[in-house]
Amino acid sequence: MKKIGILSDTHGYFHPMIPEIFETCDEIWHCGDFGSTDVVHHLRSVKSLKGVYGNIDGQWIRSEFPGQQIFNCEGIKVIMVHIGSYPGRYHSDVFRLIIQEKPDLFVCGHSHILKVMHDQQNDLLYINPGAAGKSGSHQVITFIRLTIRGEKIDNLEVVEYPRVK
Repeated sequence: MKKIGILSDTHGYFHPMIPEIFETCDEIWHCGDFGSTDVVHHLRSVKSLKGVYGNIDGQWIRSEFPGQQIFNCEGIKVIMVHIGSYPGRYHSDVFRLIIQEKPDLFVCGHSHILKVMHDQQNDLLYINPGAAGKSGSHQVITFIRLTIRGEKIDNLEVVEYPRVK
């Protein structure tokens, strides 16, 4: 069993509640647009970190994280990218990757819109954790926590905070 914390689009902002939010997690997954090396260092000081770079991330972050991750967590196959869109409207390269890899879980960021849904066509759970930074049009900062037990994803919860200026 693993407890996972998921966030995206920090844009250089490390929310002061992150250590508490992810205290019970085994890993943190960041779906891109870290925005600064400081965010990477702070997240790594909290828990083990997996991530992908986003469209605003500079060379150092791009050298630390790939553009996509495909991995297994417990019994769940995961694909993580920054820009993926959503079920029924996936970007063509992402759709091909989903067809080829057949993941159980697809995680992406970029839109700043929190969305969790079952993609029936591709039989996977789709998660976009929204945005955890101060930049963008979102009004709420969002994080996701979930548990992976073998081939089961459960205890999914959304943590929200008002966006600070």
